[in-house]
This record gives sequence, C-alpha cells and structure tokens, in this order.
Amino acid sequence: MEKIRQNTLHGEVANRIRDMIDQGMLTPGSRVPELQLCEQFGVSRTPLREALKVLAFEGVVELLPNRGARVAKLTKATLKNTFEVMQNLEALAGELAGERVSEAELANIESLHYQMLSHYKSGNMKEYLLVNQQIHEAIVVASQNDVLIDVYKNLNHRVRRVRFTAELSSAYWSKAMGEHEAMVEALRVRDGLALGEILRRHLRNKMEVSALDDMTE
Repeated sequence: MEKIRQNTLHGEVANRIRDMIDQGMLTPGSRVPELQLCEQFGVSRTPLREALKVLAFEGVVELLPNRGARVAKLTKATLKNTFEVMQNLEALAGELAGERVSEAELANIESLHYQMLSHYKSGNMKEYLLVNQQIHEAIVVASQNDVLIDVYKNLNHRVRRVRFTAELSSAYWSKAMGEHEAMVEALRVRDGLALGEILRRHLRNKMEVSALDDMTE
C-alpha cells in the first residue's frame, strides 16, 4: 500500500481507516491495530491517534481508556434511528438541490448516473455501489447548505459500511436503479419536492434491505 505523504496526515489516515472498515478489513468490535497501521501507512502514532479521535467523534470507532480503540458495532436500533434521520436529511437536500443545483453540478450527477447505469447493466455491483455513493453525496453538496452537508457527512460515516456495501437482490437492484432514474429526471426539471420524496422513499427501502439480522439489538 502507498505510503501517506506527510502533508495530508491525520485526515488521510482517517479516510484510510474508514475504507478499511467499509471493506471489511477491520470488523465491528475488533481492535484497531495501531502499530501495524503506523507501519502500513508510514506515519507516527500522533497523526494516527488524531485520526482515531476524528473517527470516534463520528461514531465509527470507540476509544478505550488506556487500551487503544476498536471498531464500533452498529446495533439494529442505532441503524434504524440513523436511517430515519438520513431519510429526512437527504429529502431536504433534494428539495434544496432542485432549486439550487448548478449546471456543472447537474452535468456531473448525470455523468455519474450514466456510469452507474453501465455498471448495473454489466452486473458490476462493487463499482455500481461506489458510484452510487458519489451520486448521493453530490446531491447533498448541490443543496449548497453547509450545515446540512456537515451533519450528513457525520451521520453517513456511521452507516456507510452498511448502506453502500450490502449485497442487493436482482429485484431490489432494479428498483433502486429506477429510483435513480427518477432522481436525475427530477433534478433536470428542477423539481425539488419530487426529488426529496424520491430520496426519502429510496432511503426507506435501503434500510429495509440492510443487514439487520447480523446486528445486535
């Protein structure tokens, strides 16, 4: 793995650890191997620990007194409660984006949509989910509301490993793709209310197919 440049440090370390959690390389409840990660990333303990503080604030890891950190477990209740908030955040973002999205932002979202459609047609779920994530984040950014964007990012970090990595059935995948088609069309005609409702329904459906059976109460 590529060493981290010294001018990026704890923010980049936090990103790397998030990715490892999302990809299942660090599992819920497991200890974060600090010495191993310092060697792997080519950084000292200071930026690593600063990164862990950031991730703890986000709810991604838990800091253990004098015992390092471990990956936080998502309970059914936490996931359900977080998705309920996310539904309404994304719905509000959609309403605002419908009014405020720039031509450049719209063009970017359309381009991402066609990339995702290509991955859907080829059956490449991994790449589909990566682009899917970028589309949702781009719609939130297009709301042009900094407070909403910050709150969204914080909550999204908590559930990203479930939201954007779960295996999808053929029926759900087809339905989700149809909802994304409707999202792009609503953005094109600047119908924020329609986009908001589509996003709320989309997130509700996503919660229903998330891996709740593998979680504790």
